[in-house]
Amino acid sequence: MSIFEKKEKNLNELIDKLNTLTSTYSHSSYNTQKIKTEKNELLRQKLQIEKKNQELIREHKFLKEKIANLQEEINTKSNMEDKFNQDIEELSKETENLVSEIEEWQT
Repeated sequence: MSIFEKKEKNLNELIDKLNTLTSTYSHSSYNTQKIKTEKNELLRQKLQIEKKNQELIREHKFLKEKIANLQEEINTKSNMEDKFNQDIEELSKETENLVSEIEEWQT
């Protein structure tokens, strides 16, 4: 269970307790109003946290995709570089062979 889920569970339990307290105890209206205010504040904080969590999840997904795209681009460029180096090596061998043949013709 993630930290977020634990905090959400604890917050929900606290809200339930506050609801129970509000309905079972006969407090002065000040105390009742104070508990309701705290409950509303906790609900507001919960909504803010959930919103931030959703934003972070979206950002994480975006960054994860961006990293995958960059990794794919790096792999493509690396393969192109390997092919280029192989082509250079082949041309170098061909050049050596041609130089050898020219030298043989000249003698």
